Amino acid sequence: MRRIGYTLLYVCLGLVAVFQIFPILWLFMFSLKSNQEIFAGNPFALPLEPRWENYLKVFDGGIGTYFWNSIWITALATVLTILVASMATFAITRMKWKLSSLVLGLIMVGLMIPIHSALIPLYNMFLNVNLIDNPLSIVITYVTYNLPITVMILLGFYTTIPREIEEAAIIDGSSIHRLFFRIILPISAPIMSTTVIINMIYNWNEFVFVNTFISSEKYKTLTVGIQNFIGQYMTDWGAIGATLVISVLPIIVAFLFFSNKIMEGITASAVKG
Repeated sequence: MRRIGYTLLYVCLGLVAVFQIFPILWLFMFSLKSNQEIFAGNPFALPLEPRWENYLKVFDGGIGTYFWNSIWITALATVLTILVASMATFAITRMKWKLSSLVLGLIMVGLMIPIHSALIPLYNMFLNVNLIDNPLSIVITYVTYNLPITVMILLGFYTTIPREIEEAAIIDGSSIHRLFFRIILPISAPIMSTTVIINMIYNWNEFVFVNTFISSEKYKTLTVGIQNFIGQYMTDWGAIGATLVISVLPIIVAFLFFSNKIMEGITASAVKG
């Protein structure tokens, strides 16, 4: 019976894997087709003549600039969000002060604010401080919107850290800053891997804020740059597919890397000999 159970489990997991991987494979095949083959042939068929020039076409269309903008904006916003959220969560859960509950409540209010309702106020604010068409406005917005969910994820983990670790560090003469950066941050590495993935996926795929605040081609990201391949009379769908493949690959690689980090150290002891 146990062997049958394992067999059924592996079959179910295999089916789930197929359903997860198939859209990526279909997108790759889609990127190698022409417009005529996409609309005239079987959408699930292999390309008759792979059009690798679709990938050259998107790079000629400026995707290199969009790709680099997506990388550094996503990386900077993710690092700042994790750092600020970690500091805030540490102060709320590990330090005693009167307004900690109020500050936590104000941060959690951010989860209830819809993105579209804040577009006009944010636009007016950035316009008044000359940050329209400036990547800094995108970074600030990403950090602000991702802060509540990141704090919420870190909150449960920080409350489980034994107080004895902090007490031992303080007795040894450690300052609060050294305690946070040398002890608390390394301990919270597994849960931070989860928050990194969540932040990267949101920042990389975000469209509304970039499309609203950025107008210069040199500052646009991949999600907005895809529009360059959509024309008034004709759309190059093969080039769009190639752009989507290029935009998906970094997130897949990042997830494969951090997924192992998530599992490491979850059940390990916080105190190392």
